[in-house]
Amino acid sequence: MMGDSDYLAGEKMKQTIAAISTALNPSGIGIVRITGLEAMDVAYKVYRSKNGKKDIRKAPSHTIHYGFVYDEDECIDEVLVMWMKGPRTYTGEDTVEINCHGGVLAVQKVLEAVLKAGARPAEPGEFTKKAFLNGKMDLSQAEAVMDVIESDSKYALQNSLSQLKGSLHDRITKMRETILYHIAYIESALDDPEHISIDGYGEQLEEALLPIKDEVKKMIHSYGNGRLIKDGIRTVILGKPNAGKSSILNMMMGEDRAIVTDIAGTTRDVLEEQIMLGKVALRLADTAGIRETKDVVEKIGVDKARQYANQADLILFVVDSSTEFDQDDEDILSSIRDKKYVVLLNKTDLEEKTSLELLRKKTDRPILAFSAAEEKGLKELEEMLEQMFFAGEFSFEENITITNSRHKAELEETLQSIDLVLNSIADQMPEDFYSIDLMNAYEHLGNIIGESVGEDLVNEIFSKFCTGK
Repeated sequence: MMGDSDYLAGEKMKQTIAAISTALNPSGIGIVRITGLEAMDVAYKVYRSKNGKKDIRKAPSHTIHYGFVYDEDECIDEVLVMWMKGPRTYTGEDTVEINCHGGVLAVQKVLEAVLKAGARPAEPGEFTKKAFLNGKMDLSQAEAVMDVIESDSKYALQNSLSQLKGSLHDRITKMRETILYHIAYIESALDDPEHISIDGYGEQLEEALLPIKDEVKKMIHSYGNGRLIKDGIRTVILGKPNAGKSSILNMMMGEDRAIVTDIAGTTRDVLEEQIMLGKVALRLADTAGIRETKDVVEKIGVDKARQYANQADLILFVVDSSTEFDQDDEDILSSIRDKKYVVLLNKTDLEEKTSLELLRKKTDRPILAFSAAEEKGLKELEEMLEQMFFAGEFSFEENITITNSRHKAELEETLQSIDLVLNSIADQMPEDFYSIDLMNAYEHLGNIIGESVGEDLVNEIFSKFCTGK
């Protein structure tokens, strides 16, 4: 029986909503989006064609109309109005997009007129939530919408677009169909043992489940790369004082973001930046120079640098080629031996006191000759990082890369349930044991695409979206 909260939620989703769908800043175009049962009635109240008040409700679907937006008798802006009849729309409902001038005030005044005409303000992610609830996309695709918006690298965008097109949905659906077939067969055999035999069925079920298990394990394993693709590679620039770490940060940023002086120990705290280096996104941290010091403030910075290094995916170990490779360098090298790191031999434009040959005797990790002053070495670093983390071009159509921690958790539960089925087969347990764990695997896979999730989880996911999407 439907409760009051379910009824109210259902009624709310039937309401016509509106929001600004473009960034609120000076630009050429701003878009106000309206969707819902009364979207065209709302548009009719605010839109007037060039030659008078045209009834846009009678216009063919998926057409664009030139005219003006009015707030009662006040002309607000010159616009293009796109009219799209559901269900062939993003939300599956009637949708109107008003393309107006992109000034902050102009867009806001158009939205105000639309709200006065009968729409209510959209909540964060409500357009995509409508699309999900109306069956235009599954939950994994809906989450991919936000990932596309937030993509910081080519790889992140490619992966998000692949999932938006349904690559994850298709793979999950195929696995669920196989599992459901075997659940149905077992249940039918238990209900009608005289006509349906399940003698030796364990071997047949095991043969069907092993490829699914391998597929799920691959997806879980891909999460490591997936996190790097989505969030960026946590990268720490490490080195002794005055090795040129801040100069390298500025070079990578393309601007003077960090203070650079000839005085050792200028950097006391960690300076963090998100940057794109070629196709790779880096969450970059410039740290204090690591050395033994009695300066209390500098020591705090050194301790923090070591802490960041322990948590890093990648360390850029900067060595000053114009000074001797000393005990501070040795200590840093010793502390990062188990980490993934690249040595940047900096200041190669100056007289050499530490050579590439010397460093090759001390480490087998990649070493690049670098000169922040002459801006040399950055392209080589860019190419090296692509090879280190993303060897070759990803084919996101064939290889599903998991970037969502919720998906990973559901896949881990799925794997556990499949293992329980395989153990039951190995122990020759009764067949009803199989169906219990198979159903668990089926439901956890369903949670990824939104087939069996509760309203609270749906609301939580869409609350993280931006308003207007």
